[in-house]
Amino acid sequence: MSKTEWNLGLAQRKPLPGLNNLEALREDIRETLHKHPQLDLLVYPEMHLQDVFAYPPDEHRQHMLNWATPLDGDLVRALGQLAHEFKIWLIPGSINESHQGKLYNTELLIAPSGHLQAAYRKMFPWRPHEPHDYGREFITSTIMHPSQVSDSVAAGQDQSSLTLGLSNCYDTWFPEHSRHLSWLGAQAIINIVKTTSDDRQQELILAQANAISNQIYFFSVNCAEPLGRGGSIAVDPEGKILAQAAGGEETLLVQYSQEVLDRVRQEGTCGTNRIWHQFTAQDPPIALPMYSGQINPATWAPSVQGAHS
Repeated sequence: MSKTEWNLGLAQRKPLPGLNNLEALREDIRETLHKHPQLDLLVYPEMHLQDVFAYPPDEHRQHMLNWATPLDGDLVRALGQLAHEFKIWLIPGSINESHQGKLYNTELLIAPSGHLQAAYRKMFPWRPHEPHDYGREFITSTIMHPSQVSDSVAAGQDQSSLTLGLSNCYDTWFPEHSRHLSWLGAQAIINIVKTTSDDRQQELILAQANAISNQIYFFSVNCAEPLGRGGSIAVDPEGKILAQAAGGEETLLVQYSQEVLDRVRQEGTCGTNRIWHQFTAQDPPIALPMYSGQINPATWAPSVQGAHS
């Protein structure tokens, strides 16, 4: 396999209620990698390890607060040990994070070395249903192919790297989110989801729309039935569906290809539309009154310069 190709596993699973789910996660990772040893990155749904739906609704917020942990706490360290044990990039879903008196829904990206590579605080909680505070930072992270990562070497950028944009469920309903991640240099967006409502069909359309409008890979992994609506999906930069799950538990096996991404952005979607080449540096800015800002043609194109490591 070329170093510019990555094998991803989107693990559509039933959420695990309460605490002390690390052994169940470990066993699932072990079984998944036994069946699919080629995987470089394994992704689980939003709040996979801390499901509150097994409890009465009026207790949900209190359980979230009780389970909340800082990023340097025991839970995140234990998740790092799992990634290190299996030598794989791991997104174990999101957790309830406590930080300076606030409660965040935080997506984790953990390296094969076991270190926490990136943490993204959900920017658009599903209000009024979710009690979390909203994050204020777009997070992209450049990772190295597992074959190139040692215990002592963190991610860098060369021909074997991949820049991920982190996205959490309802974020996908806001086009500004995917656009900013793409502009910051993301080549693939990982959207973890816990959709229990009837709008999953609309989210599948949004996954394609976000991929098409940003010429980016878009991977969205939802939780399985009976609580979730399933429908995990992988979309390529032209909006083609690479894989899509039904309602039950399954692992989507999908591949990221740098060659495909480069071709689409250089030749255009279907050989036609080159959205990241829309402007020249000499074009005047376009005002964006909604944001009291503008599109600056001189800085329109995506750049890996903005990626967080």
